[in-house]
This record gives sequence, C-alpha cells and structure tokens, in this order.
Amino acid sequence: MSHATTTAPDPYAVALLRGGDRAAVTAALAGLQLRGVVEAGRPGTVRRTGVKGAVSFRHPLEKAVRTSLYRPAGPRELPAREVVRRALARMRAELVAQGLLRALPPGRTRTGRRHLAELRERHALPDGPAGPDGLAEDAVLFAVALYGERALTAVLPRFAREAGLVGRGALADEGRFPFSRGNDIRLLRHRADDGILFDLDGDDRDHGGGSVHHGHGGSAHGHDHGGGSHGHDYGGGCGGGGYG
Repeated sequence: MSHATTTAPDPYAVALLRGGDRAAVTAALAGLQLRGVVEAGRPGTVRRTGVKGAVSFRHPLEKAVRTSLYRPAGPRELPAREVVRRALARMRAELVAQGLLRALPPGRTRTGRRHLAELRERHALPDGPAGPDGLAEDAVLFAVALYGERALTAVLPRFAREAGLVGRGALADEGRFPFSRGNDIRLLRHRADDGILFDLDGDDRDHGGGSVHHGHGGSAHGHDHGGGSHGHDYGGGCGGGGYG
C-alpha cells in the first residue's frame, strides 16, 4: 500500500496534484484569508493584514506565501517568488515519492488520478459561503483544492474577486493555465533548476500511458482547453495548472 493511501490527505498537496503551482498557492491564500492573515489589496492583489503577535501556519506553503508578501502581489506572481517556488518544489518531490506524480514523463500517475477521484466523491462542490455560519475551514480548503475557481466563487466570492483569483482579468484556476502569461519562461527555467519540469495536459481524463497534450490559448474563465498557468496540468484540474 502506498504512503499516499495511509496518511491523511493534505489540501495543499491535493491542490498541487490537481492543478499545479497556481492551484496550491490559491488554496494557501484561501487558508490564510480564512484566518485573517491576508486580505485583498489593490484590485487584483493580495497583501498581509496587520495581525499582531505570532502567526500560526498549518502548512509550510502557507508560511512561504505569507513570507513572500513582503509587498502586495497578484496571485500570478507568487509561484515565482523564491520562497514559494522552493516550497512548491519540495511538495512536488513528495508527491513523486508517494507515487502520485511522475517526473518523466511529467504528470499524474494512475494512482494520483484515482486519489483525486476518491477525494471528489468525499468532498462535493459546496454551494454556500464560508465563515462562522458556513463551511468549516477544512471543507473550504478541500473544495478549493479540488474544484478551483468554481469553489472560490461559491465560498469566498468577495476575496476571490478582489484578489484577482477569479473574474475578469484573472488567470482561471481550472488546471488549464499553469503559468502566468508574463512569467512562463522564467517559471519554466525555475522548474528545470528544481529538477522536475511538468508539462501541460488539457483535461482530467485518464490517458493511460500518461501522454502529454500541449494546450493552445487561454481564457480568463478557464474554459479554453489546454493552456498553462503554472506550468503543468497533473492530469487536469485552479489558477494553477494540472497534470495528466
């Protein structure tokens, strides 16, 4: 039995498995916002809040994302910032070690696709807002991890819109656009430096041998098939990118 099936699922790893770097960073931003650690800044950006005292992080990626917000930034920029990039590289390596991702050819394994399918059966797409009278934090994070923009629109609509995670001008978090348009070359170089370079896959279907399909174009709402926001679609999947 693989390690992946014997440990509790981690929503940030699940987001990375489904949608790549942007998806994982988006989930981390959602978690930080739920605890009042970050907020929307100028339209399309995220900034730290004036939280006093020590900040509690549930995952190293949360700490990396908050650390990277030494100045406000748009969600597209964050995966390229050094501390976040390194945290994501460690997470990808762990998923490879667990048999959920493969390095060559890059993409999700059959086990990884099965793992996501099982999680979707247990975590339905929510239709209500988050908050004290809404969903618990874990439920929100798994929804964002598994369903991307659709979940953000349902559970954190105002933050998602004002922070540039969804809506006009946002790079849709549906596993279609793993790289931000302005940083594609730089991020590809970073991925190569990390020793794991993922490629794009346009959907979440099981392609058997794990062939990689290169997408064309992109949409602000994530409905074009096959572009890339964060490099790679692990088989399909949030402002992030996915693997197949």
